[in-house]
Amino acid sequence: MDKHKNKIIWVIIFSVAMAFLESSVVYYLRIIYYPDGFKLPLKPIINETLIVELFRELATIIMLISIAVISGEKFWERFAYFIISFGIWDIFYYVFLKLILDWPASLLDWDILFLIPVPWIGPVIAPVTIALIMIICGIIILCFFKKGYELKPVFLSYIFVIIGMGLILYSFMYDTDATLTRLKQFEHKNNKI
Repeated sequence: MDKHKNKIIWVIIFSVAMAFLESSVVYYLRIIYYPDGFKLPLKPIINETLIVELFRELATIIMLISIAVISGEKFWERFAYFIISFGIWDIFYYVFLKLILDWPASLLDWDILFLIPVPWIGPVIAPVTIALIMIICGIIILCFFKKGYELKPVFLSYIFVIIGMGLILYSFMYDTDATLTRLKQFEHKNNKI
C-alpha cells in the first residue's frame, strides 16, 4: 500500500473515532441538561460547564490540525488532510448522534454547530454539505500532490475563499438570539396546530 493510501486510511480512522468521542460527550450533556429532549432555544448551561465546552471545542480544532500536520509534508498537503479530517469528523458526528440518540430526525433539524466565538446555529444539512465539499476538495488536492503537482493558488482564489468563508460564518453566527427566538415561535406555532 502506498504511503498516501496508508495516511488517508489513518486520517479517516482518527476522524471517525474522534466523531464518536464528540457525540459521546453530547450524549452525556443531553442526559444531564436536556433529559426531556433537545430543543432550541436551549436551557442555559452553567458557567463552569460552558467554559469546559469552549475549551473542548478548541481542543477539537487542535486535534484536527495535529493529525493534518503529522500526515502532510507541505502546507497544502496538510491543509488537504485537515479539511478531509474535518469533513469526515463532522459527518460521522451526526451519524453517531443518530445511532446513539436517534437525532437528528432529519437533516433539516436545527443544531448548535459551534460555540466559538459565539454560538453558530443552522440546520444540520448545512455543516454536512460543507463537510462533503471539504472532503471532495481535500481529495482533489491530495490527488494533485500524488501526481507530483504543486498547488499554487492565485491571489484572486484567496479573495474568493475568504469571501465564501465569511458568508458561511456570517450565516451561522449572525444575530443568533433573534434566530433562536424565531425558531421558538415557529415551534410554538406548529405545536398548536
